Order: sequence, then structure tokens, then C-alpha cells
Amino acid sequence: MSENVGQAVVSGVRDLLPALRERAQEAEDARVVPAESVKALAETGFFRLLQPARFGGLEADPLTFLTAVRLIASACGSTGWVGSVLGVHPWQLALFPLAAQEEVWGADAGTRMSSSYAPTGRAQVTGGGHRLSGRWSFSSGSAHATWALLGGIVTDAEGRPTDFRTFLLPARDYVIDDVWDTVGLRGTGSNDIVVDDVVVPEHRSLSFTDVSRCAGPGQAANPAALYRVPFGSVFSYAITAPIIGMATGAYDAHVAYQRDRVRAAYIGQKAAEDPFGQVRVAQAAAELDGAWLALERNMTDLMACARAGTKIPLSLRLRVRRDQVRGTGQAISAVDLLFENSGGRALRAGTPVQRFWRDAHAGRAHAINDPERALSMFGRGEFGLDVGPDGMV
Repeated sequence: MSENVGQAVVSGVRDLLPALRERAQEAEDARVVPAESVKALAETGFFRLLQPARFGGLEADPLTFLTAVRLIASACGSTGWVGSVLGVHPWQLALFPLAAQEEVWGADAGTRMSSSYAPTGRAQVTGGGHRLSGRWSFSSGSAHATWALLGGIVTDAEGRPTDFRTFLLPARDYVIDDVWDTVGLRGTGSNDIVVDDVVVPEHRSLSFTDVSRCAGPGQAANPAALYRVPFGSVFSYAITAPIIGMATGAYDAHVAYQRDRVRAAYIGQKAAEDPFGQVRVAQAAAELDGAWLALERNMTDLMACARAGTKIPLSLRLRVRRDQVRGTGQAISAVDLLFENSGGRALRAGTPVQRFWRDAHAGRAHAINDPERALSMFGRGEFGLDVGPDGMV
């Protein structure tokens, strides 16, 4: 893909921001991103950024995708979250056997997938595939998808775990249970998916053992460097980028509000002239810049290795996860500073700062943002100790 095509998508996304911003409250009230927002994003080419070229995709650099995600989330946190999650799934499907890709995209290259990767389902090997059952929570954007990627533990006849796989199912094989009613990211429609004794053919599952090695049968059909970067790097930043975007949206809304705000409690002082408020704004801006600059460096270094055809060193994979959880933390620090500096009027329902604050904290609760685990892995790597299974790095 030419850089110009990717930038055209980013430019198209930027043009949508006013409309997405206007629909942010609608998304929150309905507990689902409006269909017109998803349609508009699809028309920009956003959902094709990480899709294989053989199916009409753009095979863009992950940084282009994450830049678009940040922009979307800066207008509406829920739309940015759903866009990132749905938009990253074509990258993983590209690693599946070609038969699975053709089944999903053969008739409609615009087909979308939701997911829930926690291995809460149970599967057993059966003739030609696996028999799968279970309930999966937090499937963001499932209302806008007709397929689902679900994590499951494969067990033997005695119930002992033998593998951890991602299973790909069409909507006819699962039921969406509407349980999503939360204080943050309300518009993501992150409902439960229920599967009752369905046989998933072999070509529609992928072992995490292969994924952790940056390998997959789909790479033969999709040889682009994009598909040789680690799952743990791509998917973890697909969670952090929208959180940085939410904090960016809070920053923009806060600065615009403070320019004209008069602080009655301080004898009519203009908020913009408050030196302590100025310090908080500077601190928040620095946190956001630091988080994003680390993301840019890491994506650039990952893609340089992938394009050169060299194995991505564990030290880089660990650094990416270190900076990813730190990036989430920096975004949360920034949005907290902004919220604290906004005054009581920011508490009113419908104001953007409080919505961004709630959405960012809801995103922080995602398991991929557990800082201690990622930082401990990095520290163990620095001391030359075994970091354990590397499926999430």
C-alpha cells in the first residue's frame, strides 16, 4: 500500500470527527455505536487498513491504523474503542488458513468480526475440527459484526488442557446476550456471546502457540511484513491507542472550555490565567506526547524488523509491552489531571470531559493493561531470567 492511500484514510477519518463527536451521547444512551457511524468509517476505508490486499485490503502500516484509531476516540471514546477492536481483527484473520479467509471475505470483503479472547470456552477435538461450548464476555461491537473470534481451551478425553486456540464462528452459531450496562464505554455494546455445542471446522481455528511465534498458515497467502509482527504488540496497542485518543479528546475539550471559563470562587479569575491550571495542562500534554512517541517508536522498530525479514527480538517485544501499559497509565494520568482541573460543571451529564474520563478508566480495566505483569516481564528480561510464555508479548 502506498503511504498516500493510508493518509487518505486518516484524512477521511478526520473529516468525520465532528459528526462522531455529535453522536457520542447518542452512542452512550443507546449502549451501542450508531450504525451510521460504522457505515461512515467503513466508507473511508478504515476497516480495510489491516486487511490483506488479496481481499481488497490496504495492508497499511499499523501506525497508520493506530493514528486513525486515536482520532476516532478523540471524538467519541466508544466509537474509537469499537473501531479499533473491529478494525484489528482483519489482521488476525490474515493468519488463519486461506479457506477461513475466503469463507469470511469471499462474498463480502466488508464482513466484520467481533471477539472475546479470554479462554472461557471449552473445546474437544472431534472429526475435522473441535466441538465448542461456552459463554464469552466483553465482545465489543458485536452488533456490527457477523462473525466472532473466541478463545477456548482444548481438552482431551480426561478434561486435561492440551491447547489454547482462537475459534472463528459465523453469527448463526452463536447468540448475543445483551448484558452491557456500565459506567464507562457504555456505547461499545460489549455484550456476551453464547455458544452451545457447535462444531468448528479445523480451518476455522488458530493455535496461540503459532501466534506467539509470529507464525500462521495464512502467511503463505499474505506475505506482507504487516503479518509478521507479534500478536501481543498489535492487539495490546489496539487497546491503548483508543485510550490515548480519549485522553486527547478530554484535553481538547478541557482547553477549549477553560479559555472562556471564569472561576467564581476565585473572585472572577479567568481559568486560563490560573498558573496551577496551566501547570496541569502542561503535565497532561507531556503525558500524552510521551505515550504516543513511544508508540510511534515501537511500531516503527517492529515493522523495520518485519520488513527486513529478521526475527523480532524478545527484548523489543518486551519493550513494546512495557511502553504499552505505561502508555495507558500516562493517558489515565492525563485525563485525571484534566478532570480535576475542570471544576464542578464538568460533572454534568452530557459534558465531554466527564464522558472521556469514564470511558478511559473503563478501558484501563482491560486485562491487557495490567501494568505489574508487563513490567515484571520486562524486568525479568533485563536480568536474563525466563519471562515465561510469550503469547502476550
